[in-house]
Amino acid sequence: MFEVITHTEVPLKKFSKGKVRDTYEIDSDLLMVSTDRLSVFDVVFNEGIPNKGTLLNNLSIFWFLKTREIIKNHFITDAIPANLPEYLQKRSMIVTRAKPIHLECVVRGYLTGSGLKEYEKTGKVCGIELPKGLKNGSELPEPIFTPSTKAQTGHDENINEEQARKIAGDATVDFIKKKSIELYKFGKHHALKSGLILADTKFEFGHLNNEIILIDEALTPDSSRYWLKDDYDKGKLTSLDKQYVRDYLEGIKWNKYPPPPSLPKEVIEKTTERYLKAYKMLTGKELDI
Repeated sequence: MFEVITHTEVPLKKFSKGKVRDTYEIDSDLLMVSTDRLSVFDVVFNEGIPNKGTLLNNLSIFWFLKTREIIKNHFITDAIPANLPEYLQKRSMIVTRAKPIHLECVVRGYLTGSGLKEYEKTGKVCGIELPKGLKNGSELPEPIFTPSTKAQTGHDENINEEQARKIAGDATVDFIKKKSIELYKFGKHHALKSGLILADTKFEFGHLNNEIILIDEALTPDSSRYWLKDDYDKGKLTSLDKQYVRDYLEGIKWNKYPPPPSLPKEVIEKTTERYLKAYKMLTGKELDI
């Protein structure tokens, strides 16, 4: 029976515990473990999503290897030392230690989610004025860079580019904005060939020596919105990501603050199905569980 991993115990010094990932020090590098924890609206749920950590780890590696010519990233290897617990295999990678830039670098190619809500009120998203008459799912004329804060606790907040520059500095924001949009366009092109629409995504970056590199994860269903292209062409938004859970939670009128409600078995199973489908379509193969 497959074990859902929401908690890790590793005989290494704990470096950090994120909403989904547990990170440990391993020599001068880091061991990053993707658990099956689910974070929605920045709240971690009690139930895990089967296979999720393995999928996030492997899909991030897939993208890290594909995008190295756009920007260097922190991935070193997924060969985990044999003396560490067996459950870490397939859900872990060893990465270079970088100093994180405290911004979520969101790129939107289509209007939906929090961007849609802001647009409906102001006609703008993160201070960027958009054409009139856009609806949920409308493709934008060009992808837009809409950063948010990276909250250690509570909710991340959308900010404008000027606010981002106050946090990270002009040169850094110029670079990560350019690279975020390049990465998004690369991912969008690949997704379209795979039968998917990449609506939006987020990236994280860090300083390593005198360079800025891509860190954390890349273009996963946790950090991105993917829609089935065939359905999109018919006017329907079918999500292969966390949106399925968001929609359920919106439907039960949860206030989006802890404690989280319990998730029904059906919601958990269908979330796994959507993630696995996205993985197969993007990579062309089944997830090796």
